[in-house]
Amino acid sequence: MTSLDRRTVLRAGLLTGAGLAGGGLLGGARAGAAPAFHPAGRPVLTHGVQSGDVTADSALVWTRADRPGRMLVEVSRRPDLRGARLVRGPVVDPSTDGTGRVRLRGLPAGERLHYRVSVESLDRHGVCSEPLVGSFRTAPGRQERRDVRFVWTGDIVGQGWGISPDFDGMAIFRSMRACRPDFFLCSGDTVYADGPLVESVPLPDGRIWRNLVTPAKSKVAETLAEYRGQFAYNLLDDHLRAFAAEVPQVNQWDDHEVLNNWYPGEILADDRYTEKRVDVLAARARQAFHEWLPAPAEGPLYRRLSYGPLLDVFVLDMRTYKDPNDGNTYADPARGLLGRAQREWLIRELTRSRATWKVIANDLPLGLVVPDGPGAQEGVAQGDPGAPAGREVEFAEVLRAVHRAGVTGVVFLTADVHYTAAHHYDPARAAFGDFTPFWEFVSGPAHAGAFGPNALDGTFGPQAVFVHAPPRANTSPAEGFQHFGELAVDGATGDLTVHLRDRDGASLWTTTLPAP
Repeated sequence: MTSLDRRTVLRAGLLTGAGLAGGGLLGGARAGAAPAFHPAGRPVLTHGVQSGDVTADSALVWTRADRPGRMLVEVSRRPDLRGARLVRGPVVDPSTDGTGRVRLRGLPAGERLHYRVSVESLDRHGVCSEPLVGSFRTAPGRQERRDVRFVWTGDIVGQGWGISPDFDGMAIFRSMRACRPDFFLCSGDTVYADGPLVESVPLPDGRIWRNLVTPAKSKVAETLAEYRGQFAYNLLDDHLRAFAAEVPQVNQWDDHEVLNNWYPGEILADDRYTEKRVDVLAARARQAFHEWLPAPAEGPLYRRLSYGPLLDVFVLDMRTYKDPNDGNTYADPARGLLGRAQREWLIRELTRSRATWKVIANDLPLGLVVPDGPGAQEGVAQGDPGAPAGREVEFAEVLRAVHRAGVTGVVFLTADVHYTAAHHYDPARAAFGDFTPFWEFVSGPAHAGAFGPNALDGTFGPQAVFVHAPPRANTSPAEGFQHFGELAVDGATGDLTVHLRDRDGASLWTTTLPAP
């Protein structure tokens, strides 16, 4: 659990105005060391190290310093980093909230590599921060058939459930780390920028949930500093920092990085916000997302990542191009969640892929009804089991196109609904039948209120094969019902095994899909 006490957190927040997003904090030499105060002197790395979007020959490495300086990264095959290659990175300064990233290139494929990060003072040449260390495994090469294992979940620090030392912080990250995955897919809601925390919350059994609270987490985020503070808060957790130092990330964004169920062009009627233009809030949130996570800073958020001949991961962006939330029954094929360019990209890349398994990371589920109030829909489905309508039309186009192209091995992974489930989709049960049967696996929340289950929409013929949901809405992490999924591809056979796990890592349900 976190090693910061409440007084330390509050004092740091007063210094920065954005929780622990500012200077004057100390990170220890180990990767998971918690921030603490440090007097003026050499630079200090305040929030650990992270890696992300690792390929067969490259990786992003991230850190944050308490003052301007030059980011330095050493990388080696050896844990002791003897003979490491040094890469001089960017200057980190207040324009990026002290965060920086380095793209390491020319890496060997399919190997565990070790890195060490420091920041050199701009004023005193050769004076560097105490270093932090991390590691990652690069993806297999194009012809390298080896086991690939990863975990996924979403929904972090939501519904008022923050970091509670009494309940071992965000312990699910310790359980995911114990799986020794090649990477972590975060399926959105990486933070809850619209979810303020209070210091204590009564639990149904009489216990008290006590949150660590920072100024940025005391109100809804509106300013850039407040959005930055959402990500800084999550990295107060020891389990998350230790996990991030060892497991590279693939991050999606969904709604709570900005606010609940948002869409472009929306104007708020929420009295908590002084800024009512969601497009303004989204721009600030997206800047903080790119600064505080090891995700590419350029180009669209949708992308394809390859892990050798057995696995391609297609990371969708179902928020940036989203149409307004309404009844979702229109017939206009130009509307939808993905937008034309992303929809055409997805069809093209799925058709080109020669990987045994094509995993589509969809941050909104395909067949579950996710309402946005009494008369509007947030997701793809709307509860009408008939022919595709509304946003279902664009997914019917994708499913039809890849089916007719003979694409096999498609699996969808999602979170968002705060429970875990396994759904099988079959045209024999569907109103729309022009597609190849596939699975969609749901996981989450990682550390948020648990809800569900949601109703299934019959348009694409889903069947709930397994569901694990709480007995009531907004069940706290103290009561269980926190989930992550694990997906493993066998290098020898190509078979894909899925485990749906609880917070402690116990497998609640599993299946193995034979290689197509």
